[in-house]
Amino acid sequence: MASRQWCEGHSTPVLCVGASWGPEGLLASGSEEGEVTVWNQEGTVLASLRLPSGDDVTSAVFSPAAPGLLYVSHGETVSVLDPRSLKGAVEELQGAGEEEINSLALNETGSALAVADDSGVVRVLGLPGGQVNRTLRRHTNIVSSVAFRPLRPNNLVSAGLDMQVMLWSLQKTRPVWTLNLQEVAEEEEAHQHKAGQLFNPPLAHCVSVASCGNVLACAAEDGRVHLMRVGSGSKLDRQGAIKAHSQGASQAHFLSFLPHPYWLATGGNDGMVALWDLSQNPVVTVEDKGKPQAAPVHRRRPNARAKAKLQAQAKPQQAKEETKKEREEVEEGSSVDQSPGTEEALKSGPKLSFSHGDKGSPFKD
Repeated sequence: MASRQWCEGHSTPVLCVGASWGPEGLLASGSEEGEVTVWNQEGTVLASLRLPSGDDVTSAVFSPAAPGLLYVSHGETVSVLDPRSLKGAVEELQGAGEEEINSLALNETGSALAVADDSGVVRVLGLPGGQVNRTLRRHTNIVSSVAFRPLRPNNLVSAGLDMQVMLWSLQKTRPVWTLNLQEVAEEEEAHQHKAGQLFNPPLAHCVSVASCGNVLACAAEDGRVHLMRVGSGSKLDRQGAIKAHSQGASQAHFLSFLPHPYWLATGGNDGMVALWDLSQNPVVTVEDKGKPQAAPVHRRRPNARAKAKLQAQAKPQQAKEETKKEREEVEEGSSVDQSPGTEEALKSGPKLSFSHGDKGSPFKD
């Protein structure tokens, strides 16, 4: 597959990209030292701005309800910009995060902004105005990514470097369910009789939700994209994974403009960008509903908070630790069918792929 690079938009490394929902098809990118650039679909730079703070721009999202609003995070602040007239902030949401913000997400109505930060907290701000409506504290490490569920504006998903994925209802301050990716990996290794092998821990880097609202994807440091299906009552009723990259998977985004909602774009530290058709994946399909479900296995495991971001590829660790900490209570609503053979189901590989030439290009639908 041929690919081309868009140049001259930044003088520092690009950290995030966001795409608008409107017919203009604008894109916004953010980079180190406070640079924000707006592009058209042909890759032409329309406007550039350097934020006065000079802090790295870590996330950029367009409002789905108001095409003239672009939200960018830098440090603990969210700036609201007008991408059609990029001359300065329309509004500054100071202290939107408790620590440096890693990810922003807007619900479909543009009435709520989710902010994930280094403190392990997800804040939900009401818009306009930015009042903190909810503070969600269950992650034990940096929260790297957050996303609202389409068609369900009061549900959101978070993922962090504590290797946990959580589904939240904004009516509550505890998760509906939690999936511990480390436990999933350990159980799989034990099942395959590979205990003791070296592996990269599944630090969760990016989470995305398909437009149907029921299928989730999470890119992790183990090179896999972990898939989850939400069933009735918002329960986690099926999960699996695809081996997407030879090194850490840093990005996973469902694409809403293709014929069905299960096209997934991924990027990894191996420098590859790939496009996957998940429509026949066992996690996505709703066949075999009568299959017995496994007992709940998803428990919280306390971890020490990282002092710095763990964005680089983690060093290999032993798949089995000599001792395990006492496991805490099982989160409610987490009875799961772990679909066997998920990776084999996609043995034909991605539909498209190309080398980016560098690790982990961030991109967002």
